[in-house]
Amino acid sequence: MTQLMKAAKSGTKDGLEKTRMAVMRKVSFLHRKDVLGDSEEEDMGLLEVSVSDIKPPAPELGPMPDGLSPQQVVRRHILGSIVQSEGSYVESLKRILQDYRNPLMEMEPKALSVRKCQVVFFRVKEILHCHSMFQIALSSRVAEWDSTEKIGDLFVASFSKSMVLDVYSDYVNNFTNAMSIIKKACLTKPAFLEFLKRRQVCSPDRVTLYGLMVKPIQRFPQFILLLQDMLKNTPRGHPDRLSLQLALTELETLAEKLNEQKRLADQVAEIQQLTKSVSDRSSLNKLLASGQRQLLLCETLTETVYGDRGQLIKSKERRVFLLNDMLVCANINFKPANHRGQLEISSLVPLGPKYVVKWNTALPQVQVVEVGQDGGAYDKDNVLIQHAGAKKAAAVGQAQNKVYLGPPRLFQELQDLQKDLAVVEQITLLISTLHGTYQNLNMTVAQDWCLALQRLMRVKEEEIHSANKCRLRLLLPGKPDKGSWSDI
Repeated sequence: MTQLMKAAKSGTKDGLEKTRMAVMRKVSFLHRKDVLGDSEEEDMGLLEVSVSDIKPPAPELGPMPDGLSPQQVVRRHILGSIVQSEGSYVESLKRILQDYRNPLMEMEPKALSVRKCQVVFFRVKEILHCHSMFQIALSSRVAEWDSTEKIGDLFVASFSKSMVLDVYSDYVNNFTNAMSIIKKACLTKPAFLEFLKRRQVCSPDRVTLYGLMVKPIQRFPQFILLLQDMLKNTPRGHPDRLSLQLALTELETLAEKLNEQKRLADQVAEIQQLTKSVSDRSSLNKLLASGQRQLLLCETLTETVYGDRGQLIKSKERRVFLLNDMLVCANINFKPANHRGQLEISSLVPLGPKYVVKWNTALPQVQVVEVGQDGGAYDKDNVLIQHAGAKKAAAVGQAQNKVYLGPPRLFQELQDLQKDLAVVEQITLLISTLHGTYQNLNMTVAQDWCLALQRLMRVKEEEIHSANKCRLRLLLPGKPDKGSWSDI
């Protein structure tokens, strides 16, 4: 390790390369294991490497040479963004360990058990190892940038390894569980909540533990955006172009895999949250807790119920869960923090919604009565329903006697426009009776107001028509017609 430190501090290209290779050899002993034991390092098969102690020279571009093309200048700036972004990311990972994990592990009495600490901070050290190696190699590449102008092959070499996918997959799969432990500890352990508050107040940027821990999930999308910019400014025939294309392919594939794993983990968490909202003795609880249910889709919808003449009777936001063999509808109890304790916790970690199950039914028994039309040209008749027995009236009165189907917010906005138009038309009639001439108060201005409101009404009608394409009307066994479900 002493030789490793000397090589890192030497600042030479050879020293940097030796440092990078030495760290890669040591961290190559890391392998994946699914179960954490009493000793985190032993159970993971990780050979301890104090990468945080290795401080290579900070990646820094030298003075810009003369005669660079505009694209070369832009590529230099993008490289600077990569260096700055990676440096900030590595510092965030170190803060997770140094400011949170290590103090919690050493604290007496324990604010959080050793076992729970291991779960919360699972794979953070390994991710830091990967990016510390990348940062060392990046320093070497930055030092020789003006002679080589190559960065794509470094991304390919650093992030195409299966080890990177393994550690990030473990982290993503564990993220929801880690946040659940943090949230529960905040609610039940005042010492832990106080610890998080102190750490946030003392941090220079006031970023919470949650804000730090979400960064690994965001990292590869950030890399992709930076490399896309670099590729746009890399001309054909440039030695870095093919490497950049390969790097983007590798990173996009990796990001897709991690996104899919995150989606599956979130689905499991949704089912667990739904299970908690159901009585332990209910048959639904047993069905959900059996582990045989797969969540296919989970959406927030608006349940709207209309009367015989098309008038809106009630509207309520619901959470609908489409499982492989049943449909579950729940109320969303997502009330804002109503006392100081909840407000403090919600500022540190998202509390998330709670559900109250309204009904559930077996999927084969659900009958789809109507699906929103996905028509072509806009037609007002698809948006408006004339009240039965309504008398013919003037244009404004006629519009007020019609009911607009659609999300309640759009419906209310359209009604407000109708009322405003009626008022402006009355103002127009009064202006026509004026004897004098007044600036900005004449028939031309008043008519412009009316035309503007009519244009806004047409736009709102089109929005309602588009929203109606998402309508879904269901008929459930033993229940009245469930009306329309409008996607929000």
